[in-house]
Parts: sequence; C-alpha cells; structure tokens
Amino acid sequence: MTDMNRRSLMTGTVALAASGSVPVSLLDPEPAAATGTAAGAPEAQAGRRAPLDAVTVLPGDPRYEALVVGNNARWVGRPDAVRLVSSTEQVVRAVQEAVDGGKRLSIRGGGHCYADFVFNSDVQLVIDTTPMHAVYFDEQRQAFAVEAGATLLQAYEELYKNWGVTIPGGRCYSVGAGGHVTGGGYGFLSRKHGLTSDHLYAVEVVVVGADGQARSVVATREPDDPNRDLWWAHTGAGGGNFGVVTRFWFRTPDAQGTDPAGLLVRPPKEVLINAAALPWSGLDLANFTALVRNYGNWHERNSDPDSPYATLCSFLTLCHQSNGTISLLTQIDGTLPDADRLLADYLDELTDGGRLVVKPLTQPAGEDRAMPELFTPRRLPWLSATKYLGSNNSALANPTLRGTHKSVYLRQGFTDEQIAALYRHLTRTDHSNPTSTVSLLSYGGRINSVRPEESASVQRDSKFKALFQSLWPDQADDEANIAWTREIYHDVFASTGGYPVPGAQTDGCYINYADTDITDPTLNRSGVPWYTLYYGANYPRLQHIKAAYDPHDVFRHPQSITPA
Repeated sequence: MTDMNRRSLMTGTVALAASGSVPVSLLDPEPAAATGTAAGAPEAQAGRRAPLDAVTVLPGDPRYEALVVGNNARWVGRPDAVRLVSSTEQVVRAVQEAVDGGKRLSIRGGGHCYADFVFNSDVQLVIDTTPMHAVYFDEQRQAFAVEAGATLLQAYEELYKNWGVTIPGGRCYSVGAGGHVTGGGYGFLSRKHGLTSDHLYAVEVVVVGADGQARSVVATREPDDPNRDLWWAHTGAGGGNFGVVTRFWFRTPDAQGTDPAGLLVRPPKEVLINAAALPWSGLDLANFTALVRNYGNWHERNSDPDSPYATLCSFLTLCHQSNGTISLLTQIDGTLPDADRLLADYLDELTDGGRLVVKPLTQPAGEDRAMPELFTPRRLPWLSATKYLGSNNSALANPTLRGTHKSVYLRQGFTDEQIAALYRHLTRTDHSNPTSTVSLLSYGGRINSVRPEESASVQRDSKFKALFQSLWPDQADDEANIAWTREIYHDVFASTGGYPVPGAQTDGCYINYADTDITDPTLNRSGVPWYTLYYGANYPRLQHIKAAYDPHDVFRHPQSITPA
C-alpha cells in the first residue's frame, strides 16, 4: 500500500470519535504526559519542516480502514487507534501513553511487513511514522538524516538530487526506511557497496526503560558511544524489537572530509539494463536445470568484493508454469568501459551459450510488469532507472493482494535434486497461480567484506538469496497458495527438515522476508530454532541488548527477540 503523506492525512488534529470504547487519552493528539526528550538534531534544523500536530484516527473514521492494513492484505488490524506522528517528541508521548494504559502497540512505516508483526488482533495502538519523511544533511553529525517514515524512493530522490549520493537500498519504491534499514536492507547497488545498514552511522530510537518511562536515545557506531550496542542491533535485527525508530543517519564508514557529496555512496551516472523472458515452452527439466545451475555457478565464481562483476545485479524470477514465462532482469554500471561485454558474457552463460530460448518480456512475470523495451540492453540515468524499476512492480499498486513468503541465503547453488524439486512444483497442473514464484537474487560482493559479528546481519558469505512466494487476491484461495508455497519450500530443503539450516550450502533466512511458519515445529522440522535461522550466533547478544533497552518487552511481535 502506498504511503500516505502529511498533506493527505493531516487535515485535522483530532479524528472523529466514532467509537465510545476508545480511552479519552487516545483522543488527545498532544497528551500532557510527555516523558523524555529528543536527543537528535533540533526539529527546526535546516532542511526540515516544523512538525505538525499528531493525528489520532479511530474506528469509524473514513481513514481508519486504509491505516490498519499493510501491503499484504492477509493481515488486518483492529486497534483502538492509529496515531500518526510527525516528531520524535510525539512518538515519546504515544509510547508513554500506551505503557501507562497497558496497551499493546506496534509501529508502521512503509507497511511492507510480510507477516503479522504490525497488524494483528493483540495490537491496540498503531504508531504510524509515515508523516516523518524528511531527508536532510546534518551538519552537526556530518551525516545524512533520513526519518523512519520516508520511503526508499523519497530517500533516493532527495539524496541524489541534492547531493549526488544515495544509500544501497532495495528496489521497491514504497518500502519504508524504518523496516528496510533495521533488517539490513539490500538492492541493486549492494554487491558494489554493501548492505544499506553498512552505511548506518547513527539511529534515534524511542525506548522504554526499567522505570517504565519512554525516552529517545541516539546510538552511533562510535567506539566510545555507551549506546553503541543499540546502534549495532539496528544493523540487521529487524524492526519492532527494541523501540520506535524515528531517524537514521548515514555516512559511509571510510568517508573523509566535510563535503556532503563525498560522505556517502555515489551511484553510477548511468546503468545498463536488460530484461528478458525465457518461455516455459522452451524449458524441459534439462533446460530448466541448466538455467538454475548456471545462475548458481556464476554467482559462486563472481561474488568477491573486487570482482569485475561487482556492479552486476540480476534477478531471475522462476514463475509458475501457468504464467508462461520466466523473467531475468539484470543491471550493471553503464559507465564501465567493458559494461556491454560483461553483461553479454553473463547473459550468454546463463542461457547456456545462447542455447536456451530468450525473448522480450512482453507480459507480466511475477511482480514485474512487461518490459519489452529493455530486451536490447539500454542505458538509463541511474535515478531514472531506479524510479522505473522500483515503480513497475505490479504487486505494490494492488491493495487486494495477499501473500505468503519464505527465504534462503545460499552459499552454494542449488543441487540437481533441489532443482528437480523446483521444477516439479513450478510445473504442477493442480496449481495455476501465475504469481507463485521463486526469485533468485544476486548477493555477495562488498556485502561479504564485513565479518558476521560486526553487524546484526550475520549472513556474510552468501552468493545469492531466494524468495519463495505466492500472491493472490481472493481470501478463498488462501489455503491452496499457502500449501503450495510450503510444499515447494519444504521439498527443496527436505534433507534439512524443510528449512535451510546454516551449513555448507545454506545460511538460514532473511528477517525482512518474514516467514510466519518458521516458529512452528510441525513445519520447521529442522531442529534449528527460528532465531538461529534469522540471526545465527548473533542472537544471544541481541537478547542482552533487548534486556538493556526494552526490559519489559514493550516492543514485541510474533517473532520478536526475547530479553535475556
């Protein structure tokens, strides 16, 4: 669901009080019981607008239904209220109000959580940070500030247009920074520049201490910062675990000088892009095996940080046969002197020396719309390409879609037995959802130059990821799509109990692709707990940080970190 901005939501300071069951305190957009102060830059700092009053939306308000569901229509909340906040101080007040009233709260940013972490029947107050979307340069910290409610596209446009820099974040334009960054974050530029969180200098978080008082804390990566552990936890542990993130500051770790243009990633002037389709009519088991095996083999050989292919990122979307096609979308730095050759060599290897049938992408494939104009590789300005590829995801604009999702980090490519399992389920005739897919996503490169313990993102030697998912519009089809996704995933990882346990080939799962089954021992029969699949050896440290900053477990969801 596309984020709503201040102009569309801030039309009044108090919502219609249609439900008499809501406590009076929730009707007050500026309750008196404010506790704690913002430790960050002042609200009136250059580049930021003065905050507007908080807005409380109650059941019965025309806006309510749009604010209690995210991008996945399976998860709908029924909170007593939604509080739209535009400053750190307003977040502190909202959190304190929930604590004092014994109310369960959750935090919404871009609304792209795959699971029911934000919208579920236990939540009584949703704190919506979407009005907080400022992007500016903080002279005091010599870092770029991005408020947690900003979408990725808002961040990209502001950073690039004003300073010629960016963060190496995800493709989907409407994903919110708050959840994306805290889960690590990655995208087209990550093989060259690392995870989004690898450039995180500081984070502002509203926490609740042992005394039950809400306050804001700024945690930085500085070695002598007493709150450094809280910064570390926000480099990959996922959102909703420690508090409400209100603001991030970004500066590349080895950046020098005081010129803002030299303190963060500078994207290439232009990128070279190719989109292609491999029709299922040309893919028997042997050809399908060659395609998937070639993808894995190529990434195993070309994922060192200094590889000449470090700027190449490629998404191979294995759609169910009912779609008719498999799609391949590839981007590389177009300013490289040999960019055309590097791209051509990559495509040649994937298609088995040109033996596999390749055509223009003339129909939707998975989440992608048709892109026939990119069949002949095309150079586009980086920002133009980012906006185009980020906004052509048909799923982002469809509020009816429901989804189920599973993930894996791969240190090595799929085995032939696993590829056969993929083929078997993708060609099943008892399932006919064209948006049931397995997407293979480039990884590695500079991401793997960081040691596992240096950030909360523990998976630091994988070559690519895979996202197993189904999307569908009708609740009546829930059972069939959930079953298909479980079955293909469990069959691919049958040798390890249905889940990709850390080992020679796989390294667990991605917290930002949250999987609602991972905590169920009847479905996750690997014997490896969910927290190890997500966090590996970093989980005990995360538990101690949780105990230090959220000892009462105020910030929790179905897969949140438990205090030590």
